Amino acid sequence: MQNNKLIIMRHAKSDWSSEYESDFERPLAARGIKATKLMASWLKKNQAIPDKIICSPALRTKQTCQLILNKLDLAIDNIYWENKIYNASLDDLLSVIKQHNNNTHVLLIIGHNPGLDQLLVHLSKESPYVNASDKLLTTAALAILDYGHQKISTKPRQANLESLIRPKELF
Repeated sequence: MQNNKLIIMRHAKSDWSSEYESDFERPLAARGIKATKLMASWLKKNQAIPDKIICSPALRTKQTCQLILNKLDLAIDNIYWENKIYNASLDDLLSVIKQHNNNTHVLLIIGHNPGLDQLLVHLSKESPYVNASDKLLTTAALAILDYGHQKISTKPRQANLESLIRPKELF
């Protein structure tokens, strides 16, 4: 029987040039594309393949998601675009997970901080470690929470933190 897992991914580095009309429309920077491909390769190598993906509809998260799909050879019908993930609070993210955790063994959520950091801290039994810059989920970082044979839950501290990978750690 397969373990149930929640993969939390922050979108990759976005382009901060002023030519974009809004934060929502900011695309990935070249560095973000490179980091996403690296993280997608890590997912494939470690066989962390999602059954379902829920993703913010902001351009940078959509582009991050598309790069993941391409590398993992997943169909676009595995994706659910969820408006609530953009600028989400912890409660928003928990609500989205509750809507999508039925009959799902591996769920990937792609979104934004600070909500994703709060989600990781809320769900993990262990205190996740920060990097040298005191950051938890850097851009394009992945956290894999393992629920064992239990359903993916939104209750506090129910999951084991299996992995917390940041792109710079893989270079």
